[in-house]
Amino acid sequence: MSDLVIERHDAAGLRAIREPVLAVYREVYADQLGDPFRTPERFWERLDAYASRDGFGMVCASVRSELAGFALGYPLPPRSRWWEHLRGEHEGDPAFTWEDGTRTFAFNELMTAPAWRGRGLAHAVHDALLTGRPEQRATLLTRPDNEPAHSAYLRWGWRVVGTMRPFADSPVFDAFVLDLR
Repeated sequence: MSDLVIERHDAAGLRAIREPVLAVYREVYADQLGDPFRTPERFWERLDAYASRDGFGMVCASVRSELAGFALGYPLPPRSRWWEHLRGEHEGDPAFTWEDGTRTFAFNELMTAPAWRGRGLAHAVHDALLTGRPEQRATLLTRPDNEPAHSAYLRWGWRVVGTMRPFADSPVFDAFVLDLR
C-alpha cells in the first residue's frame, strides 16, 4: 500500500477527527449498533474518557486521505481499577494487577475499515502504536467469539490471561497481555 500514511495523534488530534473515527466505527459495527453498549454515542464516551488519560496515544492509518484504521490507548494509572473485574488465573493477584502508571499500556481500540482488511493494515497500526512504548507490558480486551481479532493477537505474541467484563453493559471479553520489553 504505497498510499498508506500513518500518523500519531494526542487527545486533541482524536477530537479533531471525531467524524471519520465514528464513520469507521459505524461501518465496523453496523450489525450491532442497536446494542446500547455499541451505539456511536456510547463508543465516543469511552474514547473521550481514554483521551483524558495521561499518556494517551493514537495512531491512524489513512489511504489517499481516507481514514482506514486506527489504534489507541493509554498507560494504566497508579492503583488502576482495570484489573478489578479480571477472572482467571491472575484474579486477585497483586503481583500481576499492581499498577504504578508506568507498568501497563491499555491498548483500548484497534479498528480497520472492512475495505482495508486482509492487507496488513491492522498489524501495521498495532505495531506503530506499541513501538517505543516505555511500559513493560500492554493489555487489551476482545470478545472470545471475534475469531479474526483473537487469532491475530495470538499470532502477534499476546497471551490470554483471563476474562473481564469492564462495564455493566459490556460483554465479557478475553483479557490479553503482551510483553513490551
